[in-house]
Amino acid sequence: MKNSKVFMFSVFALLCVVFLFSGCTKKDAENKNVKKIGILQLVEHDALDASYRGFVDGLAEAGFEDGKNIKIDYQNAQGEQANCQTIAQKLINDKDDLILAIATPAAQAVANLTKDIPVLVTAVTDPASAKLIKSNEVPGTNVSGTSDLTPVEAQINLIKKLVPDVKKIGFLYCSSEQNSYFQIDIAKKVCDELGIEYVDATVSNTNEVQQVTQNLVGKVDAIYAPTDNMIASSMATVAMVTIPAKLPVICGEEGMTMAGGLATYGINYYELGKQTAKQAVKILNGEAEPATMPIEYLETCTLTVNKDMAQKLGITIPDNL
Repeated sequence: MKNSKVFMFSVFALLCVVFLFSGCTKKDAENKNVKKIGILQLVEHDALDASYRGFVDGLAEAGFEDGKNIKIDYQNAQGEQANCQTIAQKLINDKDDLILAIATPAAQAVANLTKDIPVLVTAVTDPASAKLIKSNEVPGTNVSGTSDLTPVEAQINLIKKLVPDVKKIGFLYCSSEQNSYFQIDIAKKVCDELGIEYVDATVSNTNEVQQVTQNLVGKVDAIYAPTDNMIASSMATVAMVTIPAKLPVICGEEGMTMAGGLATYGINYYELGKQTAKQAVKILNGEAEPATMPIEYLETCTLTVNKDMAQKLGITIPDNL
């Protein structure tokens, strides 16, 4: 009887061990099938937030849902470069299967720390000039993605249409954002061709935005702000100065325009995020590698006019717009 009890206990213990390990094996297999995606966003503002939402929604439409077959680790650096470095290192240490970097400083932080993990970037104007890749046509590295290059020439011409007597434009942008320099260089060439004078008005942190904008009052006829992350997150501050001064601001994208600008020809950042998601799906499915994936662009741009701002500035929107 005693031996029988011992035998039964041994069998029970053995079954427990078998079930325990089979459960672990099943769980390990399930965890292995779940892809880890790290996301580093530079700062919160409408354009970058829309890119993030578009990316997540685009993945879901392709069958990759957070909490099911992928695990998304979303991190926001709150506009601090030091945070970008810390978060980038975390995502790399976590051995993510793919990392999305939203905005140029975030992309540079990630790309500088890993040459192995596939990295996609979005809301980066020119990845090649930002030294993220070898060329926009053939990246040649572990980095690819989408560009938010906007029609700068059309935006400058929009100033001419809204402010026909414009003689001088102030370029308002952050001195440490490579994507802004890229756009401003284009803007300056267009102004040279149109015979319009211009002056640089750069900021190094958000605390300088109000004073730098104030310094333009009485010196320029309009302000041009490209898709600059620091200015985008400070458009309410810009508007505090420009509205009383009746100084129109033409922006690089829709979110900036509705937050304090007058008008823009811009891209849809939500759609840009979805386009980036299509690239991510190819990488996750093993169908492509960043090294041979060209940087992609949105082909369509839309006119956005802040009618409330036009009324406050006393500007009449031409019928042909």
